[in-house]
Parts: sequence; C-alpha cells; structure tokens
Amino acid sequence: MKPARPALLAPRRARLHGLALLLGLLLMLPLLWRLFGPRGVEVELQRKTWRLEIDIQKRVLERESGWCDALPAQAREVQRRWLSDPAGERPGLAEHCRYALPQWRALRQLRAEGAAPRPPLWPAVDLAPEASGEALGAERLGERRALYEVELAALATGQRWHCRLDLAHWQALPTGRRLRLRVDRQGVADCSSLPRPRSLSGRGGDPQ
Repeated sequence: MKPARPALLAPRRARLHGLALLLGLLLMLPLLWRLFGPRGVEVELQRKTWRLEIDIQKRVLERESGWCDALPAQAREVQRRWLSDPAGERPGLAEHCRYALPQWRALRQLRAEGAAPRPPLWPAVDLAPEASGEALGAERLGERRALYEVELAALATGQRWHCRLDLAHWQALPTGRRLRLRVDRQGVADCSSLPRPRSLSGRGGDPQ
C-alpha cells in the first residue's frame, strides 16, 4: 500500500505559503511607509537665530477689594462701606473694603537677539536705582525666556520651515548642514526628527 504523500506534504506547503506571505509583507513595508507615513525631505539649515528675554518687575500699588475682616496686612488707603454678604457667611451687614496693596508686576522687558555665528548673550540688566527691597518703585528680575530657532529650506522646492530647539541641539547643528526632515502630507514639519548628535550628551549650557 502506497503512503499518502499529499497528506504529508500539506503542512510543508502551508508553512512555505505562510513564509512567502510574511516575506511579501516585509518587502511592502518600505512602500507603505512611503505612501502613508511622514515624508522625509532633504533640507539645508540656512540660518540660526536666538532671542533672550528678561522680565523686569516693579513694586507698585494695585487696587483690590474684599471683606474687611480678611484684609491683607499690607493693605493701604482703605475705604470702608457696609454691604450684605451674598454668600451668607456674614449675617446682616458687614464691612467691605476697597484698598491698595503693594504687588510685584512685570512692567517692562529686556531683550537681546541675534543670529549665529554671534553667540547668545543675556541682555545687560539695568534696574531703577531710586528704591530697593520691598519699597514702592523698587525693581527686580523676573522670568527669563530663551528661544533658539533654525531656518530650514527644502533643496528640491525651496519651501521653508522654522524649528525651535533646545540650546544644546541648536549649538550642535552647523549652518549649511544638509539634513533629513520628516514632513507630513499637510506640509507640517516634525522638528523632533532632526538628528541629534551623540556628542550632545553633557554639552552646551545656558548663555551668560
């Protein structure tokens, strides 16, 4: 009696069919990525700019109002009147105050800006000398902001994008360098796709 060879070959054929299907899918992945994934555009880094800002806060009087039994200790120029409490926390009429309160407010800004190869430097600080400490008219340093941008142009079309980077990444990318930038089908750039050199670890620092 002859052995049933077709029955023995069936599992092998199924395995070969599965391997062929898997290989076909793997070969199609680059095409699917090109058709449906973000587009990689060859660009040139044409310009690097920076802007550094410092808020200058000033001690000024701000007009406030509130219930007199919760008046801040630093309240000045207090004006009182009797009102009913709509929240019902105070029975009958209670004293309501209008007053002035010393506050720190950002009223002006120092700014320095430029482009590479000029290095980023914080603007010189000039505080009003008339008062100091917590006195009215005194000034102090407030929030600092740093903005580092690169301008990229597509080699094929000239289309331009601007990307904000951290200082170390900004310093590591030289002007004139050609890079690959992922851009979606709407033309929006993925700035995080810009290559980050391994040498960035531990490099760079805040400008002085």
